[in-house]
Amino acid sequence: MSRPILILLATLGSAALLGGAFAFEYVGGLAPCQLCIYQRWPHAAAIVIGLVALATGWRGLAWLGGMAALTTAGVGVFHVGVEQAWWEGLATCTAGSIEGISTADLLDPSKDVAAVVRCDEIAWSLLGVSMAGWNAILSLALAGLWLKAARTL
Repeated sequence: MSRPILILLATLGSAALLGGAFAFEYVGGLAPCQLCIYQRWPHAAAIVIGLVALATGWRGLAWLGGMAALTTAGVGVFHVGVEQAWWEGLATCTAGSIEGISTADLLDPSKDVAAVVRCDEIAWSLLGVSMAGWNAILSLALAGLWLKAARTL
């Protein structure tokens, strides 16, 4: 396969994964946790890198696209580890205490006291693999496309 085709496939792959994440959020109603948000940014970067690489033909950008895909895969692996309790997650991903919030505030619908979306709870899975796991697996495949594009003459 030619380098432009590989870059196009990798770019479309990131666009599909990012689009899927937004669909789960806005259509499916699954609010993302902090680690889910962190997994989105490298996909957005990969899409921009891919578009610029396709427009300019600069081969070095394929290495950057590969780094972006490996970054989101790494965050995905970390997220899976948090979900499986292999290691601790981020402090922003755990539900805090409601201590200090008055009963009146808890009962007042105009007050925003929503619970934090937890990173250690699996909101959705397919074939026993969570969304973070699928992101890691598919992003590693995308990294392979990017790296093949970088090495293709």
